[in-house]
Amino acid sequence: MHRYRTHTCGALRLDHVGQTARLSGWCHRIRDHGGVLFIDLRDHYGLTQVVVDPDSPAFKLAETVRSEWVIRVDGRVRNRPAGTENPDLPTGAVEVYATELEVLGPAAELPLPVFGDIEYPEETRLRYRFLDLRREKLHRNIMKRGAIIDAMRRRMKDQGFFEFQTPILTASSPEGARDFLVPSRIHPGTFYALPQAPQQYKQLIMMSGFDRYFQIAPCFRDEDPRADRLPGEFYQLDLEMSFVEQEDVFAAVEPVIRGVFEEFADGKPVTQSFPRIPYAESMRKYGTDKPDLRNPLVMQDVSEHFRGSGFKVFARMLESEKNQVWAIPGPGGGSRAFCDRMNSWAQGEGQPGLGYIMWREGGEGAGPIANNIGPERTAAIREQLGLKEGDAAFFVAGDPEKFVKFAGAARTKVGEELKLVDFDQFALAWIVDFPFYEWSEDEKKVDFSHNPFSMPQGGLDALKNEDPLSIKAFQYDIACNGYEIASGGIRNHRPEAMVKAFEIAGYDEATVVERFGGMYRAFQYGAPPHGGMAAGVDRIVMLLCGTSNLREISIFPMNQQAQDILMGAPAPATPKQLRELHIRVNAPEK
Repeated sequence: MHRYRTHTCGALRLDHVGQTARLSGWCHRIRDHGGVLFIDLRDHYGLTQVVVDPDSPAFKLAETVRSEWVIRVDGRVRNRPAGTENPDLPTGAVEVYATELEVLGPAAELPLPVFGDIEYPEETRLRYRFLDLRREKLHRNIMKRGAIIDAMRRRMKDQGFFEFQTPILTASSPEGARDFLVPSRIHPGTFYALPQAPQQYKQLIMMSGFDRYFQIAPCFRDEDPRADRLPGEFYQLDLEMSFVEQEDVFAAVEPVIRGVFEEFADGKPVTQSFPRIPYAESMRKYGTDKPDLRNPLVMQDVSEHFRGSGFKVFARMLESEKNQVWAIPGPGGGSRAFCDRMNSWAQGEGQPGLGYIMWREGGEGAGPIANNIGPERTAAIREQLGLKEGDAAFFVAGDPEKFVKFAGAARTKVGEELKLVDFDQFALAWIVDFPFYEWSEDEKKVDFSHNPFSMPQGGLDALKNEDPLSIKAFQYDIACNGYEIASGGIRNHRPEAMVKAFEIAGYDEATVVERFGGMYRAFQYGAPPHGGMAAGVDRIVMLLCGTSNLREISIFPMNQQAQDILMGAPAPATPKQLRELHIRVNAPEK
């Protein structure tokens, strides 16, 4: 017999009745029923009920064991008594009558419970993550994460992609975040950077004649943490393809993403054919470039109904060409209580308020705005928005570039408060036609809005002859339920177009050669048209596990201060380490 087990704790069934079994695992729960001990023994695979009565040679030792002790049990498999079966457990029809017990690892008093799903402070959970990971829900999430990654890998290979691993120690790259730097001992005073993404390497793989690349890539960015972005590191499904246009990338990637969601959606509907939504339209209708399409509300421009109207606040705003008035429909929200609640919410968001019109019985508009603009304009707004009696509309006004984020939040709030959002689905869409450049108010110059390596629509001719802020890029995202889960583009593979694109953003050719020399040189020697994207593994797993915090799907995450409190990182280097690296620490005074 094996030293520790003949079966796992999830293996025993009715056809094992009468056999002798040896199990090892953790004491999940111990119950004393009138002198008879019931031990729920747990391992990675499941849970088995062990019975120890006073007649058993194991009883005396069994009385000493406590929760989370690791034990070995020998015993006879038998039917559970009629009426005590547990249909929720795969092993729920049987139990093991213990004849021998060995303590393999006693446990000290637990700092947090493993049984149940009780909320505990994050600091405690992360310090004792090895205990936290024993909890059923979190353990299940981590296993689901592995299965999702397996499914991604399988589907990518089925699409003809080959897996490569790119370097971890590399050069600094402008991906929009701070680099993690690694000092070089061999070359004093110089530093490697951990890759923010394998962007340049995957393009170089295309220069090297490989046709379809992918990897589950670790990426490192020194960013402030938030619920949907882990500090330090994250993983992405990274891919690149040669001799492709945008539609080819969509055709290759969409079945992979859709298939993974379908496989792990637990029966929830998944968008079958992802709609294509231009960036400007997404911002206009939903107030975000990562719209939650489970919310049916669509904002509309209603400026014409307020131009020259009696509602002077909006009418004066509209004297400036750049200003607009947007309406957020509120089906079923036509009560004073709801409108006042939305107004109070807006004030809590730092806004002066949220204007509204309610349509009461008979179709008459009510509220201060309706009173000021009159029945004709009020009726025209209602008709444009497709509203009826008992509905409402909410209004935001000013420069859309400044109010769009708030408008999007208000759309979300109205949809959720009125219970219009169908949370029981995965709604996916392509967001396309991103602007290539944007105006940087801080630096007072044109800068890249997204990925500097993307191909501008219109190519070199557009860069030479069009207003930079009007140029769109062959750049695209996938949005799902209000999250950006993937991003990519067709690459700018012509060296002269690359230099011109960077020149418009304020970088001369010498800077381009200095910072992106490897790729710039590669472009001189026959560069194929190529493109690709990267999908966020962590966010996809988060959505499929039904959580909104990445710490619930990551095995050993950092805390909100970007500290690994389990292992004690970051930590000071020893004087010896610093001497070897020729580094002197100049920490700020506390």
